[in-house]
Amino acid sequence: MEAQIAVFVILAVALAAFASNRIPLAVVAGGVSLLLFLSGVLTLPEALAGFSDPTPILIAALFVVGDALDATGVTAWAARRVTDLAGSRRGRITVVISLVVAVITAFISINGAVAALLPLVVVVAGHARIAPSRLLIPLAFAAHAGSLLTLTGTPVNILVSDAAAGAGARPFHFFEFALVGLPLLALTMATSAALGGRLLPERAVGSVDPSSGHADEAAWMRENYGLATGPLFTADEGTVEVMLPPRSRYVGRHVHPGMRIFRDELVVLSVRSSDGHQGSGAEEIESRDARGDRAWDLCPGDSMLVQGPWDALERFAAAPEVVAVTEPQSLRRAVPLGRGARRSLAILIGMVLLLVTGLVPAVVAGLLAAGAVVLSQVLSVRDAFRAVHWSTVVLIAGMIPLSTAFLQTGAAQLVADGVLSVVGTTSPHLVLLGLAIITLALGQVIANVPTVLLMIPISLSTAASLGLSPLPFMMSLTVMGAAAFFTPIATPANTMILEPGGYRFGDYWRLGLPLAVVWTAVAVLYVPLIWPF
Repeated sequence: MEAQIAVFVILAVALAAFASNRIPLAVVAGGVSLLLFLSGVLTLPEALAGFSDPTPILIAALFVVGDALDATGVTAWAARRVTDLAGSRRGRITVVISLVVAVITAFISINGAVAALLPLVVVVAGHARIAPSRLLIPLAFAAHAGSLLTLTGTPVNILVSDAAAGAGARPFHFFEFALVGLPLLALTMATSAALGGRLLPERAVGSVDPSSGHADEAAWMRENYGLATGPLFTADEGTVEVMLPPRSRYVGRHVHPGMRIFRDELVVLSVRSSDGHQGSGAEEIESRDARGDRAWDLCPGDSMLVQGPWDALERFAAAPEVVAVTEPQSLRRAVPLGRGARRSLAILIGMVLLLVTGLVPAVVAGLLAAGAVVLSQVLSVRDAFRAVHWSTVVLIAGMIPLSTAFLQTGAAQLVADGVLSVVGTTSPHLVLLGLAIITLALGQVIANVPTVLLMIPISLSTAASLGLSPLPFMMSLTVMGAAAFFTPIATPANTMILEPGGYRFGDYWRLGLPLAVVWTAVAVLYVPLIWPF
């Protein structure tokens, strides 16, 4: 009993810390693991088991693969296709993104689909000039619905199918889940599109570049630097604007168009004075070299347009002699299907095939793909580590032991028994509602697999005592197990979008609450129509 009380106290403290938004989420999650050990609820290996669990390792690997797609322009290309299809209206974009993520989730996993599409959604938001916070929560929630389209959409589907067969009924067929998954996906898309504008925050994120793409960038450069026509951004080369700080070694240097600088790797295209006019710095005197070309004497504050290979531009922009107006990495990522795109796509396809066929565990598939990204030189080792949202990984790893504690101490069973004693067993629909509410509540703080594992024996024993078929109870359990909409710690997919969307702990439940009501109604009223009692 003392262990159960300790678990509830730790949970309450964690939720209060999360909701306060004053303590970093990763620190709270790490503190949960430490408190579970210090209170004696778990042993030290159990309290730290989340850091060796396959889930956070898989999430880290998927971040690397997703960043490879982004860095090589695959997401920029896909974003343009989505933007062409959906335009710039938030509702239409929400529907298109929801359909894409649902289809991918049905055949790989929620976590894999969200990680792969997360950079794409951020780019689409930039093109449409919409805050990513208006699109990322609908992305994660649509992935939850997509997990109910096939047997392999989530491990929960396999668990309930086997449990139904073991209880004397039959297993669910591969696409049978779509009978409830498709209506839920449609309702989720409609709810997100209709209510998202009012219920989702509009929050800017510093790491998101709202640039509308190279077309505007190139047009601005040509207009303000007097450039003739010609490609400024290609898969191999780009153009970057840099400013000269006072102590730059380029100050006082005589340059002209076509002149090579930076170990002859880059070409000077044009120069603008610090007051915005083309000329020779503060003196605004335009001279000509021996060939008759324009030439300038560089002064502090002048801006210079240089062109060359992307790798050289990145090294040049990182030098202390210049300050890049826009980082080359950001510009390079906006080149559709740039260098390395074919390799990153091949790696993604290989990973998806491994996930679908199940030849290797999901975490092995993710690690193989992340390793291939580095070995094929799509990303450097440093860039691969920078691609991982480590606060997200630590948050997931730190909260996993809490699920273990709920199961081992019997705290979850205590909650389930208490609710069932109130609901009773007189009406099948009322019992189904009681089980749905328990599953919904537990699923916000415990991962969906442990939640369903806990609820399976309770649901089956309830069905047996009433002499009813276990099929509606198992399918209803699957639906509610996926309805993790209230907190960022409910599922890894919810956690992954937290940082890129600039979300706070209390942002999820606003759209999650109406969705939870819709999903509960489907689980209690619709499911028994398809799978009768």
